[in-house]
Amino acid sequence: MNPTRLTLTLALLLTAPAAHAQTTAPQTTSPLPAPLSTSLTVPGDLRPDAPELAARGQYAVGVRTLELVNPGQQDIVKAKDGVVPTYDRPLTVEVWYPTAGRSGSGLTTYSDVLGSAPDKPFLTRGRANRAAPALKGEAFPLVILSHGYAGSRVLMTYLAENLASKGYVVAAIDHTDSTHGNRAAFASTLLNRALDDNFVISEMARLGAPGSGSPLSGVVNADQTAIVGYSMGGYGALNAAGAGYGPQMAPLIPGTGFATRQAGNYTPDPRIKAVVAFAPWGGDAAVRGIGVNFGGKYGFWEDAGLQNLKVPTLFVVGDRDDVSHYEGGVKPLFENAVNAERYMLVYQNALHNVAPNPAPAESFGNFGDYMHYAEPAWDSARLNNINQHFVTAFLNLKLKGDQSAAEYLNVPVPISNNAKYSRNADGTPKADDTYWKGFKDRTARGMELYRLMPKQ
Repeated sequence: MNPTRLTLTLALLLTAPAAHAQTTAPQTTSPLPAPLSTSLTVPGDLRPDAPELAARGQYAVGVRTLELVNPGQQDIVKAKDGVVPTYDRPLTVEVWYPTAGRSGSGLTTYSDVLGSAPDKPFLTRGRANRAAPALKGEAFPLVILSHGYAGSRVLMTYLAENLASKGYVVAAIDHTDSTHGNRAAFASTLLNRALDDNFVISEMARLGAPGSGSPLSGVVNADQTAIVGYSMGGYGALNAAGAGYGPQMAPLIPGTGFATRQAGNYTPDPRIKAVVAFAPWGGDAAVRGIGVNFGGKYGFWEDAGLQNLKVPTLFVVGDRDDVSHYEGGVKPLFENAVNAERYMLVYQNALHNVAPNPAPAESFGNFGDYMHYAEPAWDSARLNNINQHFVTAFLNLKLKGDQSAAEYLNVPVPISNNAKYSRNADGTPKADDTYWKGFKDRTARGMELYRLMPKQ
């Protein structure tokens, strides 16, 4: 590798917020038109064309905020001259869970900040009950939710609330050094994503154990865990689930921190049973896009690393993704994780922002803030509903063993535009019907869904 190029790359990773890895477009001050009034005032509410499994489940939802501390972690931000000190790493976690009451009841707000104005918070509405008692009598599967860079624990509240209403405990992490209001050296994000995921799984298991004294005692089944990650969250989720990084990437982190996350150097937490990777960053095209020309065959991964991913994985990506990339980015990860059962949902003409809540009204005055959330060719509320549908099907199948959910994933034709809607008068499918299950007539458009089975 070129020593001069490596030195420059390390300086960028250690000293500046990584604009190269953001899901935010270059910031300008050009105002956008004021948002139109709409009845969809809460992210995740159903549009009339929402697919079947997008609907909320049977439970009302409770939510509470946890302040966790992971002791003795490497403080990459303060690394100097190759010396990396340690610190107690703080993590704020938002937790959603089933509670007593009517499904869809409750109203709360979630606070976040815009990338251009980290000192000015805005609020997102939610349909949950703040600090409501958790529903006792059943331990629910655990879902770890991991945001992009930069992002926040409330970037995907539409999905968190939806899954909690269906009998999941959802823990969304504010990854320190990687949030809208706290962007530090990008090297911290590269190292800590998977480590944060692992730590929060263990903390949720501890808090959810019977007799823990926590409000979550007895309601968390961490032995059935999925990680849902977006962008850098997807990068960390793949690693946490077993996809070890290639040795070429070690120089991007000071000291020896990356060595423990390389292929063959760690055993993934066996409690992780599934992964949903929205536009996961770290493939070859993504790495080259930030000026790193010494990556592995698949950017952060070689064949050996991807082969260590053995849990079922759902990839979700836009075929025009300009951050993680599709060709040369996410698609090769899907194709070469050959020991995992995996699905890939492709949004035609979508860029990178296939996962977050719709753009808040506060972002409409700044193009960069707005494009941190929005998709030019798709309505974000539509994307949210489709994500709710397919993530529900995937997690119900893989964490709850609901075999009927497979019908929503194993579609008759992989390109939705080629599907034929052919029904009898009573609504039952005719012999030549190939429409995607759960979608109303004329609504399965602009998507592709592929499935590959493990080779062993």
